[in-house]
Amino acid sequence: MSATASKEIMRRIQRGGAGSVFTGSDFAAAAPRATVDQTLSRLTRAGRIRRLARGLYDYPRTHEKLGTLAPAPDDIAQAIARRDNIRVQPSGEAAANALGLSTQVPAKLVYLTDGPSRTLRVGKYTIQFQHRSPGRLTDAGGAVTLAVNALQYVGPDEARRPEVKRAISRSLKDEEKRRLAASARRLPAWMQTIVRDIAMGGSE
Repeated sequence: MSATASKEIMRRIQRGGAGSVFTGSDFAAAAPRATVDQTLSRLTRAGRIRRLARGLYDYPRTHEKLGTLAPAPDDIAQAIARRDNIRVQPSGEAAANALGLSTQVPAKLVYLTDGPSRTLRVGKYTIQFQHRSPGRLTDAGGAVTLAVNALQYVGPDEARRPEVKRAISRSLKDEEKRRLAASARRLPAWMQTIVRDIAMGGSE
């Protein structure tokens, strides 16, 4: 095993920060796959990283009172997406919950994907990937996609409420608001005025 390659892999893990989730494919540019696999196995045995599932790891976060914390579900989903070269985004229900528009905690963490449908058990989480045609997935990415999917889930009547628009607006940075406004023409007609209101701060 190359000591230089091993150090580079650990450096990249640390650069990702505590709580980051990754697979061997994230280090393809750093070393041959066999070296990557051996390094991750060695780091797991040493307790420096944690194996979440086959081929899936995290650099654990710790809390003074709670101890080692579970990784964020979205970080797990995104690591799987990078490995499998697919797109994933939270379902409308998950998006609405993340933005505080719904108090109902989903029984499963559901992500929409252009990859195959499947259900994975990772630690305490059950993550379900539901296949959608690429055209049915939004392209805005990140917080903007979260906002659009949440609006689709709550529907036009709820989405028009000023408090809903303000809540979504507060969750977005200025650059994200600009991207949301730019995506309006590709959204359903009922949503176009709403996202423009959100981009302006959530006013009527």
